[in-house]
Amino acid sequence: MKYKFVSVDFQNDFTSPGGKSYKDRPSVGFVKDTLVPFLCERKQKVAEIISDYRQPRIGDRGDLCHPGEWGYESQIPIDIKEDRVWVKCMNSPVWTREHIGDPEGIPGLPFQDPAAFDDWISSTVGKYDELDLVILIGLTVDCCVFCTAQELGFRGFKVVVLEEAVDTNSNDPAEKDLVLHNRPLKNWAKPITWEELNKIIE
Repeated sequence: MKYKFVSVDFQNDFTSPGGKSYKDRPSVGFVKDTLVPFLCERKQKVAEIISDYRQPRIGDRGDLCHPGEWGYESQIPIDIKEDRVWVKCMNSPVWTREHIGDPEGIPGLPFQDPAAFDDWISSTVGKYDELDLVILIGLTVDCCVFCTAQELGFRGFKVVVLEEAVDTNSNDPAEKDLVLHNRPLKNWAKPITWEELNKIIE
């Protein structure tokens, strides 16, 4: 079984008390206390997508995850993180900008660069016909994780979303269950529990 974990937006602004978009989501504790030790023990690397949500961003008034600041920092330990991190500036990972991730640069307007995202996928995640599974974790399953599932699915990857390792923006368990087990997410990704995943990858 060849597989790759992909983490989305596991940054302090979303995952830590004091973060600009923090909620006390159960998935954060699961990732830090269960999944990370599991991956560390097996020396399993995680491909990571994070966000630079500085303004200007036409169509989205959020202003957070500023490079160089605490809220931008990831909670995925560096020893299990792939060297090349993809930085996005909108919900879908194909969106980038001038000076993205650069705390010294003035951020430009978002634009799409699917070719650069394809290059990152190929070098960091893998090729769709060489991987059995891409396992998505992070925040949130009704927004950025959802968009990432779409982009990977469009590119031919078999995608699963680890149920315990995601939450919705609202942090409503009923909404999470609805998103995970119904369309449209199921058009691009299948939900999987930690118990089910272990049986596949062990």
